Amino acid sequence: MPERAGGDDGTSVTSGQSVEIDRRRQYRMLLLLAVAELLAMTLWFSASAVGPELAAAWELTSAETTWLTSAVQLGFVVGALGSAALTLSDTIRPRRLFAASALLGAAATALIAGAVDSFWPALVLRFLTGVALAGVYPPGMKIMAGWFIAGRGFAIGTLVGALTVGSAMPHLLRAVGGVGRPRLVLFGAAGLAVLGGALVLRVEPGPYQAPAAPFDPGAIWRIVNDRSTVLANVGYFGHMWELYAVWTWIPLYLVASFEAGGVGSPRLAALVAFATIAVGGLGAVAAGLFADRLGRTTVTSASMVVSGSACVGAGIVFGAPLVVVVPFVLVWGFAIVADSAQFSAAISELADDSYVGSALTLQTAVGFLLTIGSIQLTPFVAEAVGWQWAFAPLVVGPIVGTIAMLSLRARPDAARLAGGRG
Repeated sequence: MPERAGGDDGTSVTSGQSVEIDRRRQYRMLLLLAVAELLAMTLWFSASAVGPELAAAWELTSAETTWLTSAVQLGFVVGALGSAALTLSDTIRPRRLFAASALLGAAATALIAGAVDSFWPALVLRFLTGVALAGVYPPGMKIMAGWFIAGRGFAIGTLVGALTVGSAMPHLLRAVGGVGRPRLVLFGAAGLAVLGGALVLRVEPGPYQAPAAPFDPGAIWRIVNDRSTVLANVGYFGHMWELYAVWTWIPLYLVASFEAGGVGSPRLAALVAFATIAVGGLGAVAAGLFADRLGRTTVTSASMVVSGSACVGAGIVFGAPLVVVVPFVLVWGFAIVADSAQFSAAISELADDSYVGSALTLQTAVGFLLTIGSIQLTPFVAEAVGWQWAFAPLVVGPIVGTIAMLSLRARPDAARLAGGRG
């Protein structure tokens, strides 16, 4: 079928216009974008996955080891807020911003592997990695939104699924040969990110791509004063309070749980940690399919009920046999990120088309700022009560997020979500 596609020169059609789409081309672009996202996001937990090795080699304290992850979150927030304030996602061609950012993050990670042997240079480079990744995730969302209106929940779910598997990849690299070899994991993640940056340049702008918009500081004010958008954002913030703290610390929880159960294998813990995070990719895709049919508020609320319950359930199954712990964390991993894409999909449907990139960037910036608190809090709780109950305080996030999404479902604007399904 013929298609009128938006171009990098700003030619496009608006979401209200009729457009014929070559479905094979549409899904080919989604696949290319998802693979590029997966490869680039391998950078996120690259240093965290080899944290035990870096801590031993550089004589790091537990707080310094924690900051190797928190620095990425902080860098992402700074990069995303700067991008949102300057509306970069809406004024720079998104695939070029994505590619350049992936290369910058890869360079920072490669420098840690090849030229750094102490905490402070690594901290600065991890911060820069986070800044760079702020130019990968939100622009990727905007590129996807240019290809999909119908089925957008599935499409964003696929993209977040790719992000999820990419975030888990360093644990796989460590499990298959990186235990005791942190440089291998770091160089491997950097190389994959370079490949992702090159691949995204082959993704063409979609027919629904909004044209480049002029710089407009007032756009941010309009975004933060829209009640329905605020509720969708609060749902996302509750979700994020839990998500990255669990992703960061689930490897240590598993090590402690396995040891309590008589199983002491760092390689097994790394492999199960990879599976716990990566299975969320399937959850994100499945939730996208269901959200397009049942509604975004319904799916996000159900997902947060399951994952929030798991925050407390983790204390109950701690030290249990593998046949109990492994299925539990896999269900948790499936549910904990399943809703993530649907908050982004909701913002893409509620926000003004011309500034949806900035709205998504602002959403992720504040969400990741909250993750710094939960990531820092969790090991303090673990020191006080042990890893068995370290995740229990995270349940507050899903509770608040569920209330926000149920409130959004009761508003008239819910008719704009998922084709009127709420």
